[in-house]
Amino acid sequence: MEYNKRFNFEFILVLLHLVLGALSLFGFVSKIVSLAIVIFGVIFIIKSKNDNNQAIYWSAYIVGSEVLYRMSGGTFLYELPKYSVLLFLALGLYFEKKRHHVSISYLIIILLLLIGIAFTDIPFNASIRKAIAFNLSGPILLCVSALYFYKRELSISTLLNMLFYMLLPIISIVILLYLKTPDFNNIRFSSNANFATSGGYGPNQVATIIGMGSFIIVSLLFFRKRIFPFYVLDVFLFIYFIYRGLITFSRGGMVTAFFALSIFLFFYILARKDKIQQLFKYTGIILLVGTALLLYTAELTGGMLINRYTNRNAAGIVKDDFSTGRIDLFKSELENFYEHPFFGIGVGGSKYERFEETDTLAASHNEVSRLLSEHGMIGLVVLILLLVIPVGHILKQPYLARAFLAAFLMFWFLTINHSAMRIAFPAFIYGLSVTIISFNKKETLTE
Repeated sequence: MEYNKRFNFEFILVLLHLVLGALSLFGFVSKIVSLAIVIFGVIFIIKSKNDNNQAIYWSAYIVGSEVLYRMSGGTFLYELPKYSVLLFLALGLYFEKKRHHVSISYLIIILLLLIGIAFTDIPFNASIRKAIAFNLSGPILLCVSALYFYKRELSISTLLNMLFYMLLPIISIVILLYLKTPDFNNIRFSSNANFATSGGYGPNQVATIIGMGSFIIVSLLFFRKRIFPFYVLDVFLFIYFIYRGLITFSRGGMVTAFFALSIFLFFYILARKDKIQQLFKYTGIILLVGTALLLYTAELTGGMLINRYTNRNAAGIVKDDFSTGRIDLFKSELENFYEHPFFGIGVGGSKYERFEETDTLAASHNEVSRLLSEHGMIGLVVLILLLVIPVGHILKQPYLARAFLAAFLMFWFLTINHSAMRIAFPAFIYGLSVTIISFNKKETLTE
């Protein structure tokens, strides 16, 4: 009876977010919702003293809704979602009564990142505050997220519920995309990322969050947590998510989701007693669905999707640069690192340094090279710590837990390599990679 009540409540939430996707066509609706979420989140976390990890539910929802707010003009402040998640997690840590292990390593990383502010050197007509906020809000949020989650035990049901809340606004996103996308006959597909099929917003960020939504749906399906009353609707939702991600023509988000799902399935299969059967079962399903979707979308886009993923232009000729300019940005930031190896060129300096050299004012798409460029050897130390700590933690966990933790770390690392930390998602998902997931007896029988 209790399960039915919870499912009914969650199904109502799904229906409400289907409606929210349509209402988000009106920007003022998103503004009201985004502000209400922040206010109610703060109230509920403080009132409950975070006794049931309320902070992660509200944070997950903000992470899933950030792209929705931005693409519908619903943010009062561009970095508000990051600040909101940071506030929720900090309040959770402060008000909760239970003792929690604090990792000194992430406190040290925060201090190391702040050193770069002393070397900030940007044009006089540029805002130092905005430069620092844009480049450090993501890394600082990552450290706060890691401080909250480090060795914090979450039951598998808590984790799945959190992922469900993150999925809700992503469902709204695909509804909004459906309504905002023009008739396909009026869209001119090329071998570049497509803003028309991305709601007029950045295809990279849209594909990234849709890729995460696809992963969440798979996770819920594997652990028998339903979204709709009928299983076939859950499967259809997954297929539609992949389809919407593919037609953004943004490769980074979908490739990242593919690798994250692959590593999830790898450890999930290792956790099963019937490994061979599971291997053929899931590999067959993925190949069948993937091939069918690819062929359908390729036909729909006049073959341009194949050109996009095989790095060809509209004429079918292989391009010299598969990264759409990202390699040049990466190289320029490495040159800054070579020239300023100890402390870098300062927070926010990469964009303006690049402008002086090439007359191109472009922010970094790669958090790895940005850290090296703007923080020097300190950035290298930060990167090593950010990789070593979660990898060491993951290797100590059982296979079923590794399925999630490794996927979370994969999402973080690949996302920051093609989309930096423009949204809160990679920072939050990194924190999840250092948590401890507990399973009940029924869930561990397969291990």
